[in-house]
Amino acid sequence: MTRSELVCPLCQGTEFQQEHGRVDSRWGITSHRITLMICVRCRYILQFYDKHSIFDFD
Repeated sequence: MTRSELVCPLCQGTEFQQEHGRVDSRWGITSHRITLMICVRCRYILQFYDKHSIFDFD
């Protein structure tokens, strides 16, 4: 089994800083947790969906 490596679509960099964030829906009813992978080379941000919850208000 081969392991996939994340590659930046802009600069082809392979080193990333990982951050966690939250995006609320337009009316604040739902909250989506996302993982942000930030390219160390060009600072391009890739967003990956984690989970969402209708009761996640913090």
